[in-house]
Amino acid sequence: MLNDMQAKGLLVVISGFSGVGKGTVIQMVLDELPTLRFSISCTTRAPRAGEENGVNYYFLSEEEFERKIEEGAFVEYTRTFTNYYGTLKSEIDGPISSGVDILLELNVVGAKNLKKLYPDCVTIFVQPPSLEALKARLIGRGSESPESLERRLREIENESKDIPSYDYVVTNTVARTCADEIVSIIKSEHLRTDRAATQNIFPTED
Repeated sequence: MLNDMQAKGLLVVISGFSGVGKGTVIQMVLDELPTLRFSISCTTRAPRAGEENGVNYYFLSEEEFERKIEEGAFVEYTRTFTNYYGTLKSEIDGPISSGVDILLELNVVGAKNLKKLYPDCVTIFVQPPSLEALKARLIGRGSESPESLERRLREIENESKDIPSYDYVVTNTVARTCADEIVSIIKSEHLRTDRAATQNIFPTED
């Protein structure tokens, strides 16, 4: 007989420091696993170059976001500096119950909040090969002032304290290798005895 959990989709959460290259890695993972669906988060921050509403994020005004908070539309939300970030219930509960695997990109606060609500979710932290490499990536983006860079580094130091709470940690030295490791984690999680299809090959007595 089949395990009752077979129909339930896998919930995967990926976090990482700002500038670590999560976006590139996540896109590679999605390309490799076409049945994996990316959960689009809501945010009140302005779109960056190349970002599209409804593709990268749902870009909301602060008033719209707070209205959704009052309506109970979020499974988790947090405020970082001056911007809200949140995950809609509609992006998770329906698809998961239908057997669809969902991938979320969340900061450490969002990941901890989601883990409380969905204890069986798989959490993965993407770290850089070194602090120097991360600084170079942040400076290379060209969007950081000396003040914002210092703020980012303080945030990174605080976030690093939460890495041990994640189920897995991968290092993004080469994006393709990092993505392959995450794909392997997801495939392995599907083979766990509490998730995989199991069948009793021995006859049972009536």
